Amino acid sequence: MQSIPVDTARLGVLRCAIAPEAKISNPETQEVKKDRDGNPVYTVAVTVRQDRRRISVIEIAVTGEPKGIEEGQIVKVTGLTAFMWAMGDRHGVSFRADAITPVPSPAAHVKGGGA
Repeated sequence: MQSIPVDTARLGVLRCAIAPEAKISNPETQEVKKDRDGNPVYTVAVTVRQDRRRISVIEIAVTGEPKGIEEGQIVKVTGLTAFMWAMGDRHGVSFRADAITPVPSPAAHVKGGGA
């Protein structure tokens, strides 16, 4: 499987479309997928919109549950890698990241003050 590093700075604003969900490896038993070290793998659906083009949604796998991520929130994706895959007649691209973290909104930095 070929891995391709992705420059997230060129992707525009990344926004959480679906909050983190545990990735299921076996739908019958609801077993959560684990990485090589035995840590649970989560997926986060993220919208990507580059230069006023159409919005694309990509699902990004990440080890461990990303904390503080909510739907609609702008996120920072660190260490994003794309993987090309093929299984029989099917093929596609999967995404994995080292981390997905929330980007604080400017309003979060404004403290309430008296008048």
